[in-house]
Amino acid sequence: MRLGVDVGGTFTDLLLHDEKTRRTFQAKTPSTPEDQSIGVVEGVRLICEKAGIAPSDIDLILHGTTVATNAVLEGKGARVGLLVTEGFEYTLHLAKAWTPGPLFGWINMDKPDPLASLADTRGIPERMDARGEVVRPLDLGRAAALIDDLCSSGIEALTISLMHSYANPAHERALRDIVTARYPDIPVSLSSDILPEFREYDRAITTVMNDYVRPIMKRYLSRIEDRLAQNGVTARLHIVRSDGGLMSAAAASERPVHTVLSGPAGGVTSTMMLSRRSGFSKLLAFDMGGTSTDVAVIIDGEATISRSTEVGMFPAKVPTLDVRSVGAGGGSIADVSELTGSLRVGPRSAGARPGPVSYGRGGTEPTVSDANVVLGFLPPLLLGGDMTLDVEAARAAVTRVGAQLGLSPEDAAKGIIDIANEVMLGALRVITVQRGLDPREFGIVAFGGAGPLHANAVAALLGCYPVLVPPNPGVLCALGFLEADFRNEFVQTYIRSTVGLDPGEVWSRFADLETKAQAWLKEQEVAEADASVSYSLDLRYEQQGFEVSVPVRAADVREKGTLAQTFADFHNIHEQLYGVRFHVPVELVALRIVARGATQPVDEAPHEGISGDVAGAIIETRPGYFDGAWQETRHYDRNRLAVGARVDGPAIIRQYDTTTVLLPGHYAEIDKHGNILIWPVSKGK
Repeated sequence: MRLGVDVGGTFTDLLLHDEKTRRTFQAKTPSTPEDQSIGVVEGVRLICEKAGIAPSDIDLILHGTTVATNAVLEGKGARVGLLVTEGFEYTLHLAKAWTPGPLFGWINMDKPDPLASLADTRGIPERMDARGEVVRPLDLGRAAALIDDLCSSGIEALTISLMHSYANPAHERALRDIVTARYPDIPVSLSSDILPEFREYDRAITTVMNDYVRPIMKRYLSRIEDRLAQNGVTARLHIVRSDGGLMSAAAASERPVHTVLSGPAGGVTSTMMLSRRSGFSKLLAFDMGGTSTDVAVIIDGEATISRSTEVGMFPAKVPTLDVRSVGAGGGSIADVSELTGSLRVGPRSAGARPGPVSYGRGGTEPTVSDANVVLGFLPPLLLGGDMTLDVEAARAAVTRVGAQLGLSPEDAAKGIIDIANEVMLGALRVITVQRGLDPREFGIVAFGGAGPLHANAVAALLGCYPVLVPPNPGVLCALGFLEADFRNEFVQTYIRSTVGLDPGEVWSRFADLETKAQAWLKEQEVAEADASVSYSLDLRYEQQGFEVSVPVRAADVREKGTLAQTFADFHNIHEQLYGVRFHVPVELVALRIVARGATQPVDEAPHEGISGDVAGAIIETRPGYFDGAWQETRHYDRNRLAVGARVDGPAIIRQYDTTTVLLPGHYAEIDKHGNILIWPVSKGK
């Protein structure tokens, strides 16, 4: 039995899959921001009750966490000491020549303090050049004195990031040995281990970020493992990486920077699986939760892997699924701006506590969820009847906002939802239109607790159909964790012109990286039959500032032939991406190997529903506010809709983990996989 656990800003989602019976069980429980492990353990207890099993029956727990992300965004990480090459103490302060937005954005920019302060930074007498040759020998005596001064000052973690250590890590390792011998309780990260690539600032900030969240992640994982053990759980715990792969809890404790986008990765992984199974080759992942909305592009069953991301205003050069996030969710707060007198929604969120007003937990400010309650889109009972919404309280809160604008409660609620939809639409435009993709060629996969509430309206604005609502949309990220593979990336910077390059130099370095990859796969206990590696080169035209990752065929690596095909592929990929190819020499920048360990796919039992007339799935008829007027709207029980069933809008389709809104002029049908497919009537029957 495998359990996926996704901790969100409002709810903690759990999905349990029994491989023997092919059954899945799901549960949602309020998140506990003060200590996420409390909500996780409560969710485990709840889902075990639903499945009728003991906690000890769970074999594997796959967990997506926002601990690292929150620590950076909230500025609540550890105090980090930093050792750099003498003369480069201001690396984190100089950063990059970048300012946000146009002039107005720059004027209002509140530049955050570096994650490691200048007072906690020491310059070490030493220097390597870009070839890894010693320019200035390491002064061990002076280094030891500087380490004593820094480590005795109260730092909680230490980063060592020296110039060109990616080419020769000898000096970094010597400094680490001094620290571990004298201060064994202080965790140490080497930039040559965390990010063995050139570009000094990227390498330094990524490694510092790793140490900034490392003590917090270690404490969190220790707490959650202790709480699980106290509740009878003996399963192995694995953490989801930002690139959608898995890593052991021990590995996550050492390299938590690889988890900064852990949560959204599960939903994108599931969308890739849906694309392959449903036959829709182009899909947009639309994950709307309580606090934020995450979107991504899927083409031919694959998402783009980015080599860097941002956490707040800090870059992190780690492999991540290319996800765009905006501060619009079910818990996003609506208010009237004192400056402009206009309605605004988010990015402030009511979170899990107090939550939306309708949750009855002390919230007083209206949210997007409250607006959905007022319009009749959310029924009074959620989570299979386990949660009762306070409809009158929600209406009173929205009425107060409407009164400031001279609007009725219904029009105020409609305005709140429209603004939230436009914010999310902006994120979808960024990943499609601004990248030369036509959104009308894509379908949209709606998931997260609030995704199916808004997806039909967003699709109508963007023109992307069908809207695909999977069987377990509210816990789809947790399902993605169950389908994730073990994954890790190994890289070596090797900057050379390819003119006259001996391919043997490349093959020998690939062999060294593959040795490391195979050792990692063994550490993760991946069976040999499930293990695989893939190869790529980072290439660019000479004098370019950025590189393109080009796959290298495994056969070429095994046969150790020429690199002619890889260079030809580079020209083609460059032309596809940028519309141009140049007739100038190509430069090699880095070699990469991605190690993967396949996991057992989730094999669910076939979808079942009622047979006969769809009327048997009607729960009740309630008023719903569509097209500026109240209309009697049928509410359907999704679990009773059989394959092939058709529902005409307007309608509300209810299930345990979410609610789907079907607009007028649209219809929904259930496909053979149990997905709801929503189409405009003009495009269908």
